[in-house]
Amino acid sequence: MDNEIPLGKRTRKYRFFERVPAIVSYGAIITLVVLSIVSPVLAAAYLLVVILSMFIKIFGITYHMIVGRSRMDKVSVLNWSKRLADLEDPTASYDRLSLHGGLDEVGFSQHLENLRLMAAAEDGFFPKPSQVYNALIIPAYNEPYDVIEPALRSVIDTTYDKKRMIVVFAYEERGGKDIKETAERLKKEFGSHFYAFEAVEHPKGIPDEVVGKGGNITYSGRWLQEYLVQQDIPFKDVIVTTMDCDNKPHKSYFDYLTYEYIVREDRKHLSYQPVCLFTNNIWDVPAPMRVIATGNSFWNIISSMRPHALRNFASHAQPMDALVEMDFWSVRTIVEDGHQYWRSYFHFGGNYEVVPLHVPIYQDAVLSSSYKKTLKAQFVQLRRWAYGASDVPFVAVRVFSRQRNVPFWAGFTRFVRLLDGHVTLACVSILVAFGGWVPLILNGEAARSVAVHQLPDIVSLLQRIAMIGLAVAIFMSFKLLPPKPERYKKSRNILMLLQWVLMPVTAIVYNSAAAFYSQTRLFFGRYLDRFDVTEKIAADKLPNPRKKKK
Repeated sequence: MDNEIPLGKRTRKYRFFERVPAIVSYGAIITLVVLSIVSPVLAAAYLLVVILSMFIKIFGITYHMIVGRSRMDKVSVLNWSKRLADLEDPTASYDRLSLHGGLDEVGFSQHLENLRLMAAAEDGFFPKPSQVYNALIIPAYNEPYDVIEPALRSVIDTTYDKKRMIVVFAYEERGGKDIKETAERLKKEFGSHFYAFEAVEHPKGIPDEVVGKGGNITYSGRWLQEYLVQQDIPFKDVIVTTMDCDNKPHKSYFDYLTYEYIVREDRKHLSYQPVCLFTNNIWDVPAPMRVIATGNSFWNIISSMRPHALRNFASHAQPMDALVEMDFWSVRTIVEDGHQYWRSYFHFGGNYEVVPLHVPIYQDAVLSSSYKKTLKAQFVQLRRWAYGASDVPFVAVRVFSRQRNVPFWAGFTRFVRLLDGHVTLACVSILVAFGGWVPLILNGEAARSVAVHQLPDIVSLLQRIAMIGLAVAIFMSFKLLPPKPERYKKSRNILMLLQWVLMPVTAIVYNSAAAFYSQTRLFFGRYLDRFDVTEKIAADKLPNPRKKKK
């Protein structure tokens, strides 16, 4: 079975599963309306089941959020450069550390076990750090130099040996002459820091490609493939990270990534996912965007603690030999990051996992040149993410098929988890916010039922209990913040607290609306075939920057 999203007319089976997310999401709301008219008691029972299921999930989410943040804090301060160096001579390192050790360090016992296994393995089974190269593909469309330069500067500031790094700046021809000039400027300024730095232009108008990031990074991946052959560097010794041009990796990211890549036995069938935090410019963006960005950051922390459900998102890494075998990323979807999980899962017959890396890659929250444009840009970004619902038919036709190459129940549970995530995003916030009043509004007989009459109060009580999770999130959001820029007064902290009253609004106006928008387009076959680039602007380049009063 072709491991790509189909072009043009789909089969009936594929079209059916394209409609499934919208059918279930709209059906969840329609079911409440119909039951409210037919039997308010059943409507109340249905709504309580939905809310209670989310109520239970909230406690699990809160737990993973606390534990995940704690683990990230501990792992981020480890000396991964030193641990990576230990792998160069595992026998000597094991003898030294088993005597003198560092038992108080997080994961030290696992590090010692890794050294023992490497020392006992046949020569060549585990690569040495001096064999491995890190390739970094940075896609760009028309972003300004002021946005891209700090990201590259942060790469230079990492502790990894930059002479073992190959940087590919993948820019779009359709971005115009400005981005081409920026690419040449970046190569001139930063090229000497790395083993190689190349600016690769992705031509516009390539057949069978949607306009998007997938085609760009795949084009650069194929360039990298030819380059490695010329340099006589084996594909299996290269780990490739894709990182948006505004991203700033944690100083130990590449050391940590390389360490995990080396010590894993089945490394070809793994990808590696850091924690994406949208905090670069969090102090500068409008309040609704801060709430959304912080929520997305928390979700990525939570996901890092659930490896069985972890998927590729935004910046992630994968071995070069696997990418070459798969022909890199999909060029037919605008959500190539999440879709890469499914392409890999089916390509390797189910033998594929995502390894969490508990260090952050810092990203920008949505910020445009005006408040109105920022509000619009945020919705455009979220609808693109929500278009990940297009993976539902891709997965379904491969799981529910006689030609499937993955175990049925393993594939089926992944399919259910995928569908549930998109349906939950679309309809649950609406049901929780307004569902308690629907039976009373639509059915006059409902007022005679004590259970139905008290339904809004019951829902309200559950919402207040669930506020425990929100309180934890608010507390942790302050610990997640970078230092406050000098241009803001201390009163800015108060706004950072008050912003959380917007959470119910952003959940419905942005998350739910974006999900319904994308699912509706899939239902009618009006596919999103163009990657709407989120405008990126440096905070100090805003037309009317807010300055600290003297």
